[in-house]
Amino acid sequence: MRFTPAALGAALILATVSTASLGAPPAEPIKTGSIALAEAGHAALVAGRRDEANDLYVSALAVDPRNAAAYVALGQIAEAENLSGSAIRYYRDALALAPDNRDAIAGEGSALAEKGAIERARESLAKLKKLCRTGCPQVAALERAIAAGPRPETVAVKPAGDEQKN
Repeated sequence: MRFTPAALGAALILATVSTASLGAPPAEPIKTGSIALAEAGHAALVAGRRDEANDLYVSALAVDPRNAAAYVALGQIAEAENLSGSAIRYYRDALALAPDNRDAIAGEGSALAEKGAIERARESLAKLKKLCRTGCPQVAALERAIAAGPRPETVAVKPAGDEQKN
């Protein structure tokens, strides 16, 4: 008896909170300006103008930071420029918005493999295989990246006679 008012109050709160999400409006679509800039970025990338594409994708994100495809594209550009750490960050940003984005999962796994985090890349592969039951190109690409292993580090070598004098 002593707990009846508290139990009723808790039940009322629980019922109110659990039904509030049922009436929530659907997610707002990505702004058309962001989509247009991302499409222009894709065209620039296909034409081989990587710097222009990068700028267009960044602009697409400035218009609407929910554009997961722009993050994936920036990750791909970063990987092409051997910037695995930046690529991983972009892919994770995309995955925060779209956890089942196959391109982001494969890209992150590939960048992790290039950095030597093979076990984490295999985790990405397992997640991707779970999503792609019939097989998809991202699985094969990630398997190749894991098989290739880490990218050898490049070391800058000073030319002879380029020593600093004190």
